[in-house]
Amino acid sequence: MTPTRKKRLLAVVLILIGVGIASAIFLTAFKENILFYKSPSEIASGDYPKARNFRVGGMVKKGSIIKSTSSLEVKFMVTDYGKDIEIHYTGLLPDLFRDDQGVIAIGKLADSGVFMAEEILAKHDENYMPPEVAASLKDKKDYK
Repeated sequence: MTPTRKKRLLAVVLILIGVGIASAIFLTAFKENILFYKSPSEIASGDYPKARNFRVGGMVKKGSIIKSTSSLEVKFMVTDYGKDIEIHYTGLLPDLFRDDQGVIAIGKLADSGVFMAEEILAKHDENYMPPEVAASLKDKKDYK
């Protein structure tokens, strides 16, 4: 093999190694930022990421919203009409957050079984339902 071919081969090998390392870094970062969506029924069956944030969604159970009078803390139940999950959140709620409306909460499940939300997302008009919430409610008989 000539010296020129050796240099070209070395350059190609180094480029492939660099692309491999960059791909590994990208995939690792991407994996850490994925937010899984789970319904209350899936969480009740134990199918959720244990040590990381994920999304839970459903309908805010009618009459379940309890707001603190001295802080921004809110407790409420989210249901998929099969199972319910209690959610605790501290912060400002979206304007469209209310009973019997679609909601998605982002956070972690505490050891006590309470979902500790870091962010609450509510549907943005009367006809819209987040696709994940609509799919998880689709099979429930009480859902309209």
